[in-house]
Amino acid sequence: MRTFVAVEVSNKDTLDRIAKLQLDLKIKASPVSKQNMHFTLFFLGEIEEQMAENVRKELASTVFEPIAAKFTHLGAFPNSKFPRIIWIGVDENAATQLVKLAAQVEQKLAPLGFKQDKPFKPHLTIFRVKRKEDDISGKIAKFSNVNLGTDTLAELKFKQSVLTSNGPIYSDLLVVKAR
Repeated sequence: MRTFVAVEVSNKDTLDRIAKLQLDLKIKASPVSKQNMHFTLFFLGEIEEQMAENVRKELASTVFEPIAAKFTHLGAFPNSKFPRIIWIGVDENAATQLVKLAAQVEQKLAPLGFKQDKPFKPHLTIFRVKRKEDDISGKIAKFSNVNLGTDTLAELKFKQSVLTSNGPIYSDLLVVKAR
């Protein structure tokens, strides 16, 4: 099964603002649906059921504080001239706390043989670019400082992803609530 560890965005007003931004940007790319908005802390990829059980056991003891996040700016990976992913970033305090939580998740999963392939950079993916998109640096720059709302990130989730022609379908394998 295809799996990852994430923190989801749940504030309805913030999700509505993000959805409006997706429409306003007019980018030829696949938008991420509101119900799938999340920060991927650790992508595990394809794992067997027994490994999923081991991951659940390791993650169940995760202790963290709720993270107050402000959604403040847009960006693109690898860059806005040749984007593959268009994302929303959060304020510095939330970013620091998300990095700490991702490091804690990595530390818990390391004994199972998991290791991040690159440093975690907090971002909320809002578009996936399938075909080459024109330079969108002007559109990104327009939203370099924006208020897209807030959310309290208070649940760590171990999730399964089933890829379909209509986009991924996510289900929770474990939910750990902040203290």
